Amino acid sequence: MGPSRRKLVYVPGGRLMDALSLEPVRTWDIEAETFGPAEYRVVMRLRDRNEATVFEDGDGVWVEQAGDRELLTKGEEINLPRFGNHPHAAWLRALHAELLVNIMPSGPVPNLWVYPRPWYRDAAMMLMCFEKTRNLHLVEPWVTGLHQVWDRNNNGEAEADNLGQVLYMAAVVSATKHPLIEEVLKAVPDYRKDNHIIGRTDFQEHPVYQTKWLKYGLRALGLDDPYHIPEVQDSYSSLFWMDYRDEHVSGERFGERALELYPYLNWAEAHFYDEPFPEPLGELRPPLTREGRGSQADYRRLKPLAEYGAIPPEQAAAHTATPHTWHAAEMFLYLAGKSRDDTEKSLRWRNTCIRSRR
Repeated sequence: MGPSRRKLVYVPGGRLMDALSLEPVRTWDIEAETFGPAEYRVVMRLRDRNEATVFEDGDGVWVEQAGDRELLTKGEEINLPRFGNHPHAAWLRALHAELLVNIMPSGPVPNLWVYPRPWYRDAAMMLMCFEKTRNLHLVEPWVTGLHQVWDRNNNGEAEADNLGQVLYMAAVVSATKHPLIEEVLKAVPDYRKDNHIIGRTDFQEHPVYQTKWLKYGLRALGLDDPYHIPEVQDSYSSLFWMDYRDEHVSGERFGERALELYPYLNWAEAHFYDEPFPEPLGELRPPLTREGRGSQADYRRLKPLAEYGAIPPEQAAAHTATPHTWHAAEMFLYLAGKSRDDTEKSLRWRNTCIRSRR
C-alpha cells in the first residue's frame, strides 16, 4: 500500500511475487492457506506443520515464520483505521486496501497493471476516501506536482470535468496557492455556455456533471461561483452525489451491462438516490472491485499475470482489471455513510425482491 512500498502479490499455492516485475520473492511448501482481506494478511499452513504469515500494517509488509519477523518493504507510514463498530467495518478495511495499493510512484491510478497514469476523475474520488482515513499525505506530493489542467487520458481529450476535479484536489490538500488553479480559471471560459460549462467527458457532453464538479471545486477553494447547474437531462448527473442532488432531471438509469463492466456507475447512482446497494456484498473475498473493457486500458499486462497464476486466465481473456479505484471509492464512501439501521433496511428490501422473483 502507498506510493513507495514495493508492490507484492501473493499467488495461491504459496508464492509471493513482485507485482510489477513478476520476480519471485518467497515460496513456501504449503498444505492450506487462509486469506484475511480485512486484516491485510494470508496465513499458510506448511507441510512441516508450521505456519507462515504474510501481512501488511501501517509500517510495511512483513513475513512471520518460526517466531521470526522479517520486513519485506516499507515506505511512508500509512493510517489503517479499524472503523470501530461500523456494520461494514471489515468491508471498509478491505476496500481501503484496494485504494491504497493503487497509489503508485506516478500517483493514484485506477489499476496498477492496466493504467500507467493517474486519472483526475478516479483520483478525486480516492482523495475523498483518504481525507476520511487521514492518508492525504500519500498523494499530496502528486497533487502539488501537477502541471496540466487535463489528464488527457481519454484519447487525448481535454475533458471538462477535470476543471473542477483539479480545483477540488488542490483544496483538499490545502494547496490553495497551486499555480494550476489560475490555469484552470483561465481555461473555464472556453467551456462556458450561458451560466454553465459544457464539454466532453467519456466522449459525450455532460454539462450537469461537469458544472457540478466546477462548482464543487470553486467552493472548496472559497472562490467566486457565478455558475448555475443547467436544467437538462444528463446521464452523469446522478454520479455526482456529493452535493446538488436537488438539481437533477431524471432520465434513463444505468443497467445490468454497466454493473457488469463499470460498476462504479451503479454504485454512485445508488448513493445519489439513497437506494440499496446495487450488488450484494456477500462473502469478503478479494478482489472486491473491478472494471471490464475500459476503452483506454492496456490489458496486455494481464496475460503474464495469468500465466504466473496471479489472476485467473478467464479474467485476462475478458479484459477485466481488478481491483479498480473508482469502484472501490464509490463502495467505500457509500458504505461509510450507512448505519446498522440502513443496512437492515437494505437487507429487508433485497429479501423482498428475491421472494417476489420466486
